[in-house]
Amino acid sequence: MAIMAFIASLAANAQGPDLVGYWHNWNDGSAPYLELSQVDPRYTVVCVSFALPAQGTSHNMEFAPQETAPATFIANVAALQAQGKKVLISIGGATGTIHLDSDAERDQFVSSVLGIIDTYGFDGFDIDLEGASVAITGGTIAAPTDARIIRFIDAVHAIADQFESTHGTPMMLTAAPETAYVQGGMSAYGGIWGAYLPILDALRDRLDILQVQLYNSGSMYGIDGDIYTQATADFIVSQTEALLQGFTTSGGFFAPWPPEKVAIGLPACPSAAGGGYVTPLVLEQAVDYLRGTGPQPGSYQRVATYPTLRGLMTWSINWDAVGSCAAADEFAQAFEDIFEVSTSVEEPIAEKPAIWPVPAIAGDVLRIDGLPAGSILSFVDAGGRCVAESTMRDDGTLLLPHSLVHGLYMIRSSANRFLARIPIIAH
Repeated sequence: MAIMAFIASLAANAQGPDLVGYWHNWNDGSAPYLELSQVDPRYTVVCVSFALPAQGTSHNMEFAPQETAPATFIANVAALQAQGKKVLISIGGATGTIHLDSDAERDQFVSSVLGIIDTYGFDGFDIDLEGASVAITGGTIAAPTDARIIRFIDAVHAIADQFESTHGTPMMLTAAPETAYVQGGMSAYGGIWGAYLPILDALRDRLDILQVQLYNSGSMYGIDGDIYTQATADFIVSQTEALLQGFTTSGGFFAPWPPEKVAIGLPACPSAAGGGYVTPLVLEQAVDYLRGTGPQPGSYQRVATYPTLRGLMTWSINWDAVGSCAAADEFAQAFEDIFEVSTSVEEPIAEKPAIWPVPAIAGDVLRIDGLPAGSILSFVDAGGRCVAESTMRDDGTLLLPHSLVHGLYMIRSSANRFLARIPIIAH
């Protein structure tokens, strides 16, 4: 039975490469709320952010979509899953302090997380404990002594076991710790420094993707003993290889993590985080070097190559969609370019359809070759919002809506296939 469960787990969750994105459940003026139906199709794992403890508790988790009716949200989750994507609920975040201070609190945590998963049909959950949610006062990586950490480990196992028992398939589990809680264990082991290491070590057979946040970070040691600064190729390579090679702490050795389970976590654009953003070129240089397909981009010299690296993670899908921070969908495009994969949910097309004139004028006729009459096309603005639709006519043209203002728009088909980005000028 254990062997069959392991095989099922591989089939369900060991796909790749993956583009993991956090979808935030609030409206930020600079990174607006998106419907799940508006998520760029290149994202393969969507972490819904966040489930938070109910007011007055640190363990009773709650979640509700803020700007979408629950029934619509549930349908949108199912639609993403029908496209082969995984949708998880992320617990914690920067403002959600989670403590399990008794066995009763542990059990309530388990029950409440399972309730959220079952209500919305999530494929599992993401661990995003930050701030005061996790700290160590003693013990080792292999043998923690902090009761909160031990209870949290037990709780995750219980949630995963119950999910598999209920659904007949393994739950997907990811984790996105900050650097201090992981690689920070090389400089100290106590408090927040290395505090995630006992959790990760205990859950290494459960976790599908480890995606350390390589942003909002101070300078960190690499396994070569040198110190590296965020927002550089050296930082990406050194901190990722620390996971892939393992490292020594005063709490013991943190064993290597398989590359198939490691994704590189970065901000989608400069405003998405306080620091750590790199251009697509720098990201490509770092990933190519790690995978053994490109030259050394900085001073850090890697130990080995990792062609099966799992992929990329970003905060956030919402920030990636806007065109006022970096180019719209820049991170998703970087993933596609670096890993040379298409995440289209339809059969691939040999060529993008010819579209003209470009730029186009709102209210005028646009010609698109190769699409059948009656196809409904959506126009998505730089904020990720579907702002207009038009229908293909028998002669292969459509009338651009008069309501479109100056800007760059994504055109998507009724099946959510990305067709092109074109500039449109207001009439």
